[in-house]
Amino acid sequence: MSLSESGFERKTKKTRKPKFLDEMELVVPWAELVALIAPHASARGTQGGRPPFPVQTMLRIHFLQQWFNLSDPAMEEALYDTPMFREFVGLDAGEDNLPDESTILRFRHLLEAHDLSLQIQATVNATLTAKGLLLKSGTVVDATLIAAPSSTKNSSGERNPELHQTKKGNQWHFGMKAHIGVDAESGLVHTVVGTAANVNDVTQASALVHGEETDVFADAGYQGVTKREETQGINANWHVAMRPGKRKVLNKSTHMGAIMDKLEKTKASIRAKVEHPFRVIKRQFGHVKVRYRGLSKNTAQLHTLFALSNLWMVRRTLLREARG
Repeated sequence: MSLSESGFERKTKKTRKPKFLDEMELVVPWAELVALIAPHASARGTQGGRPPFPVQTMLRIHFLQQWFNLSDPAMEEALYDTPMFREFVGLDAGEDNLPDESTILRFRHLLEAHDLSLQIQATVNATLTAKGLLLKSGTVVDATLIAAPSSTKNSSGERNPELHQTKKGNQWHFGMKAHIGVDAESGLVHTVVGTAANVNDVTQASALVHGEETDVFADAGYQGVTKREETQGINANWHVAMRPGKRKVLNKSTHMGAIMDKLEKTKASIRAKVEHPFRVIKRQFGHVKVRYRGLSKNTAQLHTLFALSNLWMVRRTLLREARG
C-alpha cells in the first residue's frame, strides 16, 4: 500500500518550509518586480516553438534558489521532487515540461545582463521606505567574508581569478567580501558592494552611505575614515569604534574613562544591527560560499539575497499590514 492510499496525505501539520513560503507569498512585492523584469524578458518567437515560461514563474524559481541555497541543477530536480515548490511557482503537477537548468540559467543571465538584481533591491527598498520601515537617518557599515573554493583542481587549473585571500586573526581566508550599509534604526540593508577578500573595509566606506544620513557607525576597522579623500564630501558624523587594544587599557575607575567605555558600549549596541542581515543570508538562507566565478555574478546574487533578507526581517510587520 502506498502512502497516498494509506491516507497519509490527510495529515495536516504545516512544517517550517510551507509556513515560510506562505509568508513570502504575502510580503514579496511580486507585481512591482514582475513589471521591472518583464520589458527585458523574451517573447515568443515568430517561428513559433515552445512559449517561454511566465516571468513571475521564473522569478519565483530564482527566489527559491536564494532561500534554499539551490544551484541550477538542484533547482530543476527540486521542481520535480517537491510538490510544494511547484505549487509556489505556479506549475501544475501535470505540466508537460518544467523549467530545466538551462532555462533557469538563462533567466539569471537575463537579470545579470540588465543589472536587474540591483534594481530588485532598489524596488524592495522603495516599498519598505514607502511603508515607513527604512528611515535612512543613520547608517551602520560593515563587511563579512564569503568563502570561495581555493582548490585548483578544476578545468582551468587555477583559483577564481577575481577573488583573493586575506588574513583574519591567525587564519587565511580565500573568497570575497560583502560590504553593506544598513539603516541604523531598522537594520535593513540599503547598499551592497562586493569586492575581493583582500580589499580593506575602510576603502569602501564612502560607497556604503546614501547621503541622507546624519550619522554613520563603524567598527575599529574603519579607523581613519574621516581623513580619506573620498569621504570629505559626506556630511555626516562618523562614529568609529575605538581599537580593542586602546579600549582595553582605559582606566574605567576615572570619570573620563567610565564615560568613554560607556560611549563605546552604546556605539557597539547600534553597530549590532549590521550583524542581523549577515546572519539571515548565512544561517537562514545558507549562503556561506560563493556560487559563481567572478565578482559581478556573485555581487548580483548578494543584491538579491539582501533584498530578500530585508523582507524576511520585517515580515511580521508586513504580514500584520497585509492581514489587517
